Amino acid sequence: MINITFLGTSCMQPTKKRNHSSFLLQYKKENILFDCGEGVQRQMRLTGIKPAKITRLCISHWHGDHVFGIPGLMSSMGADQFAKKLYIYGPKGSKKFIEHMLKSFAAKDIIPYEVKEVSSGIFFENDEFVLLAEPLQHSTPCVGFSFIEKSKFRINVAKAKKLGLSGPVLGTLQQGKDIVIQGKKIKSEDVTYEVEGKKVSYIADTVVCNGAHKLAENADMLISEGTHLSDIKKKVGKYMHLTVKDAALIASENNVKKLVITHISPRYKSTHEIVSEARTYFDNAIVAEDFMKLEV
Repeated sequence: MINITFLGTSCMQPTKKRNHSSFLLQYKKENILFDCGEGVQRQMRLTGIKPAKITRLCISHWHGDHVFGIPGLMSSMGADQFAKKLYIYGPKGSKKFIEHMLKSFAAKDIIPYEVKEVSSGIFFENDEFVLLAEPLQHSTPCVGFSFIEKSKFRINVAKAKKLGLSGPVLGTLQQGKDIVIQGKKIKSEDVTYEVEGKKVSYIADTVVCNGAHKLAENADMLISEGTHLSDIKKKVGKYMHLTVKDAALIASENNVKKLVITHISPRYKSTHEIVSEARTYFDNAIVAEDFMKLEV
């Protein structure tokens, strides 16, 4: 199961109800933070998330509302005896930005970290999931991300029972390996079925572009900026952001199962109009709120 916790859902300025951009994706032992706006570590404390549990940090771009929380988070992780290495992924220029950021104050308890600049395609893979990036179009280099769980094999209990199979051999078959019992070969495919993994994608600040569509394709959950309503499209174009309508159409055109709108402009005191516009073009759409928790 993939768990999502929204730690900040505003855009350039925080409000009384919305902090700067960030959300946490939890999957087994992985705790992947996407963007790290100012005040994120306090948001984590309020939700019971320990900073030292973070394993990876994915930065979409280096505008302040997405990154001002990084030094504080890394300092707190050091104070909490973080014993591993934090892996940081971001667009071109991320290595220099991190270096300069950590030189801008008397750094203390900074943890071991490694920065990898990403642009397009898979940049991390293990036995359980992959992380990939696609370029977006903003006023500074920007990427979006997808977390894709790998498909798994499940045991067809009825078929296994009919063959008299039980115990550790089921685990072997579930790994896709064939077995031999009493001289008889039993293929994994004969007693298992494939369960497709889940996909969660994040479209950060951008205009409509190919990268956004690639990220959205067949996503079980698409977390996308929807900074403004479409009635101020001219202004939105100037600042290179998606409207709520843009995000909803991207979801509709790419077989997305659930759309979550985030990066909300402070001009909107209520989410009623945002939900209404989104659902005009895509039915299964909601607006993220700080501390909202979702499962995929």
